[in-house]
Amino acid sequence: MTALSQRLDQTQIRLKHWLFENALPIWRDVGVDREKGGVYETLGLDGSPVDVDRRTRVAARQVYSYALARRMGYEGDVDTVIDAGLAWLSGPAAADNGLVSAVLTPDGKVVKGEFDFYDHAFALLAYASAKAVRPHDTSLESRAIAIRDVLLSRYKHPVRGFEEAYPRTLPLKTNPHMHMFEASLAWIEAGGDETWKTIAAEIADLCLDKFLHPENGSLREYFDGDWNPIEGEMGRIIEPGHQFEWAWLLIRWAAISGDPKFIAPAKRLVEIAETYGTDHARNATIFELWDDFSVKDNKARLWAQTERMKAYVALQSVASDDGQKAGYVDTLIKAAEGLELYFDVPLKGLYRDKMNPDGSFVEEPAPASTLYHIICAIDEMGKASV
Repeated sequence: MTALSQRLDQTQIRLKHWLFENALPIWRDVGVDREKGGVYETLGLDGSPVDVDRRTRVAARQVYSYALARRMGYEGDVDTVIDAGLAWLSGPAAADNGLVSAVLTPDGKVVKGEFDFYDHAFALLAYASAKAVRPHDTSLESRAIAIRDVLLSRYKHPVRGFEEAYPRTLPLKTNPHMHMFEASLAWIEAGGDETWKTIAAEIADLCLDKFLHPENGSLREYFDGDWNPIEGEMGRIIEPGHQFEWAWLLIRWAAISGDPKFIAPAKRLVEIAETYGTDHARNATIFELWDDFSVKDNKARLWAQTERMKAYVALQSVASDDGQKAGYVDTLIKAAEGLELYFDVPLKGLYRDKMNPDGSFVEEPAPASTLYHIICAIDEMGKASV
């Protein structure tokens, strides 16, 4: 075993142990609201639930997380969380035509009922994830198709992609499209119908044709109704974490579609995010850049560290030679070590969310929504080898 493969193996074991022995038990045992239903948004760093309004996307992400845990070989109870999340989606959060409300009170009263594309993308991901571990539950695919059909009939952009609302609101955003792309890939992998491939192909091409800057290859976040970058500063914003995340998805899609044209743009996204969007002194990917690659916001969110990991797992899978693969794996390990900085809290299984520019952390509760990022990164890292 080489020194690099030994480091990789040790890091994989260490992260999986933290996940299985600490994180999954606490977010199940404390993070589920057994009185009102659903899951808590956050846990205080002492392990106490914070009973605030609940985003539907969080219930959906917890379904994803515990379904993936089962697929990773976790032998603990996952059904408690999956059941709680699915019951919230089909119960208090359920809206007309199979859709879901975005934000509710802990007692299930709707706070934000208007359509939110982002939350529906995560509902679709939740149903695909549950389907992967409950293949005989036909209601999961039925509910996903009901949402998908409304998206296609009511919220489809007249050219490509989806609207944020009906009637239209601007800006149009790449982020919910990224998660719709992710959900479509999950449904393809779960054995869904051909429509999921059609949606994924359209979003992948939209990314290359419109989302990416034609001169420097970066990914913009906000657009006008014709998929042109929105005017002003908003149209210049780059999020390095999203660049890593899109790269991971595009390389996955290249493998599924058999079309290698997505690999080079993905590599460029990673190059930008690593070179300009990662503070190597802190070993942390920062929040925002401008489109000239200067720093806009130097805080570093936990989720961006996980996307850095996932991008390098994807890159090592398409490396041109052993030397290039070793380089990608080395950076993957560094990214994982950067993630572990956020795990330094008194109660194992919880984590920090925001690193300040000086390397200190914001004192605040741990968000449940972040577990989705963490478990995906740990699972992906398990696929890497040298």
